[in-house]
Amino acid sequence: MSAIGRAIWFIESHFAEDISLDNIAETAGLSRYHLSRVFGLATGRSISAYVRGRRLSEAALALANGTSNILEVALDAGYGSHEAFTRAFREQFGVTPESIRKQRHVRNVMLMEPIRMDDTRTLKIEPPRFVESPALLLAGLAEVYAYNRTEGIPSLWQRFNAYFGNIPGQRGNVAYGVCTQADGETGRFRYMAAAEVQDADALPAGFSTLKLPKQRYAVFIHRGHVSGIATTAHYVFGTWFPESGYEHGETPDLFERYDERFDPHSGMGVVEIWVPLKA
Repeated sequence: MSAIGRAIWFIESHFAEDISLDNIAETAGLSRYHLSRVFGLATGRSISAYVRGRRLSEAALALANGTSNILEVALDAGYGSHEAFTRAFREQFGVTPESIRKQRHVRNVMLMEPIRMDDTRTLKIEPPRFVESPALLLAGLAEVYAYNRTEGIPSLWQRFNAYFGNIPGQRGNVAYGVCTQADGETGRFRYMAAAEVQDADALPAGFSTLKLPKQRYAVFIHRGHVSGIATTAHYVFGTWFPESGYEHGETPDLFERYDERFDPHSGMGVVEIWVPLKA
């Protein structure tokens, strides 16, 4: 079982209890910091959002099955009052606990189902190559996304591609998808569609820049459609890192590198995933 798989197993076995990030990280065999960063990259959810969603989903099922004491359900879900539970329940599902208890079903709400993480150790992913990269100055369009709401990224690329090839000072014909500021607590990260540039002069309106330091990277190959890249990322962070003896660098969280082997029209081809390593 991968490190992320072990973390999910522990959460699923203990989410009704008072568990901490330290408990989960110890079972996963990762540091708190590493686990917080990579859990969302691998699963599309922050740890806190997943635990909260699983607890509230179990509470919703209990209410739909006829449990009459809402405060008891609230306490079992880790909430100290009826009011706090109702507020969290409404934020999660858009309805109140009372309405679920009254209707006796959950067909109109989206429960947080257990994440099924396949064991990525069996994936046929090529061993990484290691690259000493010079500092890079990137420029492009950036947005902040929730781990589980990344459907806006293709439209970000669509807007960026209207500039690609004609960006003032652009170097080469390689595009970069850069993930930074991954926050396991808020479940959000910053994603930039970018190109390397010589300087930041005369950039189009709305563009931002990001300077990556000179550092060493482990470079992984994703083959096939780009929509499956999360599976490769899950392997990198859930299996390769814990077994490699390397530690993740500071910034970026990772970047995708799109060169002539990738067809942006069809989404097919080769994408490189570059992950910084701590010196």
